[in-house]
Amino acid sequence: MGLFTGMNTTASALTAQRLRMDVISSNMANVDTTRGKMVNGEWQPYQRKSVVMAPKEDQFYSFLNQAMSTRANHSIGSGVKVSRIEEDDKTPFKMVYDPMHPDANDDGYVRLPNVDPLREMVDLISATRSYEANVTVFNANKAMLMKSLEIGK
Repeated sequence: MGLFTGMNTTASALTAQRLRMDVISSNMANVDTTRGKMVNGEWQPYQRKSVVMAPKEDQFYSFLNQAMSTRANHSIGSGVKVSRIEEDDKTPFKMVYDPMHPDANDDGYVRLPNVDPLREMVDLISATRSYEANVTVFNANKAMLMKSLEIGK
């Protein structure tokens, strides 16, 4: 286990949570965007996006092998990575009656994005708390390393 393994692991979590907050901000900014992308010559509303995270190590057996290994240079766990940003195609678009809107259909309904501001705020609070917790871990790790440097004095 390296000297900075804990800091590297925490730094990967900080990076992932920051990206998660950026995606949530994008969702909130596009809550009323009726022209998100062009599909088959027709405008589609913005689709909610979410971040999917995964451990940097791909399989459980790699952790098991490292735990059972007699070599001391292996470390258990190496952080988190963002595996992809996916669009939410399961939640339907909201239909709102507004016949004066330029994107209204023949019946006067407008398709709005599937972004729920309440859900986004809950996700943002969760991401913020995770980020703050990882900052605390990073600072504690830094403090322990600083104290270990003082041992030789």
